[in-house]
This record gives sequence, C-alpha cells and structure tokens, in this order.
Amino acid sequence: MGRTMRPGTLLRLGLAGSRTDTVRVVLTALTSALATLAVLTAANVVAIGRFSFHGTGSDEWANQYSNALLREPGLRPGTTLTLLLMTIPVFALAGQCTRLGAPERDRRLAAFRMAGATPAQTVAISSAETGFAALLGSLAGLGVFAAGHRLLHRPGPDGLLPLPTDVWPAAWFVFVAVAGIPVLAALAAAVVMRRVTVSPFGVVRRVRRTRGPRPWAGGFILAGVLLLGLVASWAKLHRHLHIPYPPGWLVALLLIAGVGSAGLGVVLGTGWLTWWSGRLMARWARRPSTVLASARLVADPWSGSRTLAVLLICVLFGAGAAGIRAQFAAQQDAQLAAFRLAYPGDDFGPPDPFYLRTMDLVDAAVLTGMVLTAAALLVIVAEGIVSRRREYASLVATGVPRGTLGRAILWQTLLPAIPAVLLALVVGLSLARSFGTEARAGGDAVLSCSAAADVCRGGNPGTDPQHWTQTRSPEVVRAVAIPWRELGRDGGVALLSVLATTGAGLLFLRRSTDLSEVRTT
Repeated sequence: MGRTMRPGTLLRLGLAGSRTDTVRVVLTALTSALATLAVLTAANVVAIGRFSFHGTGSDEWANQYSNALLREPGLRPGTTLTLLLMTIPVFALAGQCTRLGAPERDRRLAAFRMAGATPAQTVAISSAETGFAALLGSLAGLGVFAAGHRLLHRPGPDGLLPLPTDVWPAAWFVFVAVAGIPVLAALAAAVVMRRVTVSPFGVVRRVRRTRGPRPWAGGFILAGVLLLGLVASWAKLHRHLHIPYPPGWLVALLLIAGVGSAGLGVVLGTGWLTWWSGRLMARWARRPSTVLASARLVADPWSGSRTLAVLLICVLFGAGAAGIRAQFAAQQDAQLAAFRLAYPGDDFGPPDPFYLRTMDLVDAAVLTGMVLTAAALLVIVAEGIVSRRREYASLVATGVPRGTLGRAILWQTLLPAIPAVLLALVVGLSLARSFGTEARAGGDAVLSCSAAADVCRGGNPGTDPQHWTQTRSPEVVRAVAIPWRELGRDGGVALLSVLATTGAGLLFLRRSTDLSEVRTT
C-alpha cells in the first residue's frame, strides 16, 4: 500500500471482515441513531420557545400542548436536560459496541500491515469503520425523527398536541448533530487506538503499568458532586438573596459536566476496585477457581471498567432518578401539609402524581438501557472466552477441570461487579441529594384584613396599616427519604444481568477448551 489512501479504498477496507464485523457496524449505527434521536428531540423542545428558570410570564406558556412538560416554561429546561443526559449511556454503549469482534479485527489489521499499510493507515481504517457506521446511524436517526414528526402530528379532540410536532429544530443544529456524532465517534476510535501497536504479527497494547491503579478516579466523582451542588447553591442564593440566576445554557452545561464527570469517575474507579478485589481474594483464596480469578483480576484490573461501563452508567442514572423521585415526594408532602395548616378548613385531596409519573419514564429508560447492556455484555463475555481459548485449552491440557475454569470466569466477572454497582448507586444518590436533603414549604408572608369586605377591597396594605396585618404561614420541613426499594431494584437487576450473561457466556467454554485449540496459531 502507498503512503496515501483514497477515501473509497479506506472505507472499503474498514468495512471488510466477517459477520462479527458486520454486527459491530450495525450496533454502532443503531446506537448512533438513538443518540441522534435523543439530541434532535431535545432540540425540538428548545424550539418551542423561551425557557423560564425563575418565574414565568403568561406569554411564555405554550398552551397548544396537552403535556405540562412542554406547556410550562419552567419544566421545559428539565425535559431538555433529561433528554441530553440520557445520551450519555447511549454513547457509552456505542463505545462498548466497538469492542465486539476485537480479536478478528486485530488479525485483519495485522494482515493490512503485512500487505504494506503504515500504522497510521491502520488507525485510519479502524476510525473510518466507526465513523461511517455512526454516519449511517445518524442519517437513519434523522429519517426516523422526520417521519415521526409527520406521523405523530395528531391533535387531540381538544385541539391540543401531545408532542411538539408544530415546530422544528434549527437547521444549523440538525446539521451539527447529524455530522458531529460521526466525527466524535471516529475521533474516539482513533483515541482508543493511541496505545495500540499494529504489527504484521498481531496487535499489541502498550501497557506501561508497573503498579496497581490509584484511586485518583475519586476526584472525578467529587468534581461531579460539587458541580451539581454549585447549581443547587446558586438556586438557593437566588431564592433567598435575589442573586441573579445563571443563564440556562450555563446551568445545562454544569449539570451535564457534573453527571458526566461522576459517571467517568465510577467507570474508572472500577479499575481500582477490581485490583483491590483481586488482591483481597488472592490473600484469602483457597480454591483453584478463586486463585485463577484473583490472578486475572490483578493482572488486568481494567477488565471490569471495560466490561461493566455501560451497566454502571445505567445504575448511576437509576439511582439519581430514584433520589429525584424521593425529593418530589417529600416536596409534595411538605406543600400539602403547609396548605392544610394555613387553610385548615379546606380539603386539598391527594397530591398530584404528575411529577412521579414523569419519573416513571426515566425509570423505564434506565431499565431498557440495562437490557441492551445485558445483550452487549453477553457478547463481550463470550468473546473474551473465545479470544483466550489457547490459554484455557492449555490449562485443561495440564489437568485443570472445565468446571474450575467456569467458576474462575464467574468470579472474575462477578467479584468486581458487586463493589462497582454499589459505588454507582452511592454516587448516583449523592448527585441527587446534592440538591438538598430537606423539602420546605410554607413560611410565606400572608396579608389579612380585619375590616369589612368593602373596606378591604378598596384598601391598600401600604397606606392603610390599621386594618391590614402581615403574618407568616407555618413552615413545614420534610426530610428526603432514601429510596431503598428503588436502589435495591436497580442494583439487583444489574447484578442479576451480570450473573445471567456470564452464565450464558460459559456455554462457549467447552468448545473453546478443546485440546485442538492448543495447536491454533
């Protein structure tokens, strides 16, 4: 191959390969389409009109919609931000999909090197595959968005729209979203290859680690919690001291940066947890399976981060959503109690379940992400077994039972998952509780008139103080409960998915430990 490579040749080489490579391209395109849909939907909400963060005016309301999340200007920022935050696990899943078929792709890149390709060209080939797949997904996402925009434009009997199908995102934003996602995907693929050396004899990952991982990932977690705490503190200062509220784009940027930083810290911190889990197991291990698992965990502590990345992001989102739900419930309880104290003769009825029903949508999205992650996790576990088939076959040839190998693989996958899932639950709940652990209602100034009704109607509290008195309504404080049930549900689903996918992946163990694999080159 020459030093220059035409784009058509680059694309053809990038898309060459086996069925596994085709599956990787399809999954990468699918995740890119999901990310494009989420970004364009968020932009569609922005196109409705001006947001409101500190008070609303009647001209800001979008009364053509039946959904309060779209109608009220104070709720649209949260809707937009939630849609943008949900792209984080989608992008994480896209990164995990690029690892599918890694052994076969490594051999294909080595063949390119043997044919005369330079190391830079092999990186370009790998990036072209990811970028083109992401471009196909972005275009498909745009097509689905446009088709859904037209098909779902169905006003109800009252003439109100359930979705913002009467407005479109800005054209420049659509172009940036459709073109930017493939560019980011290609750049991410190139960054992943920065520690990879592709030679004619194979692919070698340059690892210069001589000691175990350090807990520096905790800095990302702390930074994420502090950023969200900064937003909450700013809102309190605005409410009590009338300090100007920051612009909406800055609030969104701080929230996305905080959640992203905390998620990155959880994923990277899993390497440190894996290393310590392996060391502790090696100290107390007495069975061959635990000895093999501990040795593997210490030798490759980042395996847990690579395997469990998307699952941990979903768990973090689920814990954060559970914390926000608990805050909504406490705030509703406090407001209802304050109203009953201020107006003891009125019947206010049960609280409005609107906000809690809204959080049900987030829970459904998180559980859907866990199901998608379980499918990707199954492929990764099975592929890890196949890629190390010579190593496992050699152990079987020396007398190690296959059952021992199976238990070792199970320990190797499950042991780092337990502390990592607990860490994701704690961090997600901490992000939500950074907005406060108490809900307050009441304590407002109340004017009352002691004169006759006609005097009160024509009077002015500022110029007629003898008939008007100002009091404060009772203030009610409710502690935000820890949502143990939701946390247990998300953590249990995550660990069960790890256990189930690992057990299913072990079905490939017998075929991969055939003694003929020892002679495989």
